[in-house]
Amino acid sequence: MKQLILIKYGEIILKGLNRPFFEEALVKNIKAALPEGFSGTVRRSQATVYVEPDDPDIIDETIYRLTKVFGITSLTRAYVLPKDIEEMKKGAAEALAPILQSIRSFKVEAKRADKKFPLTSPQIAREIGGHLHDSFSNLTVDVLSPEETVMVEVREQNAYVYCGRVKGAGGMPVGSNSKATLLLSGGIDSPVAGYMTAKRGVKLNAVHFFSYPYTGERARDKVLTLAKILAEYTPRLDVHIVPFTEAQLAIKQHCPEEQLTIIMRRLMMRMAERVARKTGAKALVTGESIGQVASQTVEAMAVTDRVATMPVFRPVIGMDKEEIVTIARNIGTFETSILPYEDCCTIFTPKHPNTKPKLDKIEASEQRLDVEKLVTDAVAGIEVITV
Repeated sequence: MKQLILIKYGEIILKGLNRPFFEEALVKNIKAALPEGFSGTVRRSQATVYVEPDDPDIIDETIYRLTKVFGITSLTRAYVLPKDIEEMKKGAAEALAPILQSIRSFKVEAKRADKKFPLTSPQIAREIGGHLHDSFSNLTVDVLSPEETVMVEVREQNAYVYCGRVKGAGGMPVGSNSKATLLLSGGIDSPVAGYMTAKRGVKLNAVHFFSYPYTGERARDKVLTLAKILAEYTPRLDVHIVPFTEAQLAIKQHCPEEQLTIIMRRLMMRMAERVARKTGAKALVTGESIGQVASQTVEAMAVTDRVATMPVFRPVIGMDKEEIVTIARNIGTFETSILPYEDCCTIFTPKHPNTKPKLDKIEASEQRLDVEKLVTDAVAGIEVITV
């Protein structure tokens, strides 16, 4: 019996006249996520995307990959049936036998998208439900809390039957809402911030600040591993490795110790914005959360943002650490983030950082630096790695 994957999407349906744009972006991302060498068809109709591989043995792998495509609310392995009620009854019993033989209660729900079909949705459910009940002696009908719900959909070309749905990633298709540059550290927070931004349809690239030899190759590899995990949710992710040693040493040499972190963050924002403008990004994204560390007080972030001329998004700004860790575990970045390889944000950390910096004092200290040269030289030395 022919099998395929039915893909449902939610928020896209509300986009009115712009809906085709979002649907096309979703289909493009679905195709990009398919297993290498995929052979088959991908089409959309009536708020559903149909993925039909020539080889049904790759359906499970395909579903797993598609659970990481933003814009999808649910997926399911479905069986294709002729649009004849007797054939539908027989086909449902045959296709779902391995499931129905192992449970005790069920119900049937039907959706008739093709209004020309002679039976109504309740009539379809009753016909198929009655046949399944008669075919499997172990089954009883339970419309309130069944072990399994058999779904039947009658659409333009065929009818489909399936049990169970796999939850999708939700959100909006990546690429449907412009582009942003993520400041990606080796910590827990910034990968989560990138994930949450991509979930709203924003295409990402990333910048990572690398202070060799104070941070080693294992710290760099750790960040690239995080980027690879994030790239499972985006069609492509370019990571810009920024050489940051010269800038950090200059700050340490010429600026008051308690201001090191704030001035470092301001230089990072300047460099990240250069990358963003060069790559067509329209905003910066950070993993900052209010009060989590000295550089993330309201006063500190206000001073940091004064050097940015584009929006700065902070998706985890109001979350506590436990909430951020929960998301990190769910998306698979947590175990990598906690590896004990320091990044540039953890070296040269002052003993008593200024948590309520004054803009005029920070700007006065920056006068001791050749800020433009530090930024220009760092950006010129960027290494771009695509994952």
